[in-house]
Amino acid sequence: MIEMDADAFEALVSDELDLLPERMLVGLDNVVFVVEDRPEDGSLDLLGLYDGLALTERDRYGTGELPDRIILYREPHLHACGSIVELRDEVHTTLVHEIAHFYGIDDERLHELGWA
Repeated sequence: MIEMDADAFEALVSDELDLLPERMLVGLDNVVFVVEDRPEDGSLDLLGLYDGLALTERDRYGTGELPDRIILYREPHLHACGSIVELRDEVHTTLVHEIAHFYGIDDERLHELGWA
């Protein structure tokens, strides 16, 4: 487990987001990235969450819709990692995983691809 305050963790998430391929990010319409300390249930098991409706499940999507959210949980990441390098890798994997859910890729397929 490592320690990092909320501001430093948000900066690390932002840095990792900037490193993702443009083609992965270009289709993200009306999506916000959020950092929270822990999931609502207080567990340390969940690293991230896609809160929205996947592109593959939308029949329409228009203006006035609340944005989808991709949430990264700080404390579970810090609990799971033993170094900054490991933390960066885990944040990167979590970002890819949750963005994939936006595009309609389920956990089973993500596991097959090595992103679960």
